[in-house]
Amino acid sequence: MAGLITVEDPDDPRLHDYTGLTDVELRRRREPAEGLFIAEGEKVIRRAGEAGYAMRSMLLTAKWADVMRDVIDRAEAPVYVVEPALAEKVTGYHVHRGALASMQRTPLPTAADVLRGVGTMPSSAPREAAVRRVAVFEDLVDHANLGAAFRNAAALGVDAVLLTPRCADPLYRRAVKVSMGAVFHVPWTRLTSWPQDAGIFREHGFVTAALCLDEKSITLEELAARRHEKLVLMLGTEGDGLSADALRSADEWVRIPMSGGVDSLNVAAASAVAFYATRP
Repeated sequence: MAGLITVEDPDDPRLHDYTGLTDVELRRRREPAEGLFIAEGEKVIRRAGEAGYAMRSMLLTAKWADVMRDVIDRAEAPVYVVEPALAEKVTGYHVHRGALASMQRTPLPTAADVLRGVGTMPSSAPREAAVRRVAVFEDLVDHANLGAAFRNAAALGVDAVLLTPRCADPLYRRAVKVSMGAVFHVPWTRLTSWPQDAGIFREHGFVTAALCLDEKSITLEELAARRHEKLVLMLGTEGDGLSADALRSADEWVRIPMSGGVDSLNVAAASAVAFYATRP
């Protein structure tokens, strides 16, 4: 059982993982480089553990010690207990959920392994699982949108997610929180070169469908009716959608029909519609 360690100094080096959580640019640099991510709140911490991520440490206010007792008892990591004011000083915001955990990242799998379904999650034993529907997110920079899109993917049966090099970090605290921990349960990785890497989909037998507003596109209903056995759905950045190069790499252009003078949906909302319409 891990013991509770009371910390009273906000500059205590043992709290280094939790410093400056509101500084997005700092955390975007630090967390991947230091091999960690932050799980916030009881449910997210539990889901990270269930997914097989190892805990580095936990930061709690006293009233959460009983709530998290079973997690603490299983933890092979230090558990720091602090006053709420100290937690706020360290993190930069009021930690109203009362519990944070620093979790260890795992090496990202290759895109080929993700497409083959080979042991891509921390808790997965080496095995092959059928991968039929894949989402590609190009250059999504908003962590809330990315977290919501991951939650949609998990809820609507998408087998894997691939991110372009400039996409936001799905393990950043806000993305994890918005996804309600779904980022831990959908196999994902980051492509190394985009859209040059798009050829890998054909190599693995996938048809690629790019969501866009072009008049030459087919409707989502038409795409769904074709019942492609293996399908990649490509969604673009929040402002401009998919890049011209990404569109050129796709087999199909697809639109979601709109009415009421609205030309498009938020990318997270569009992903939910597309994932639902193309479910097996």
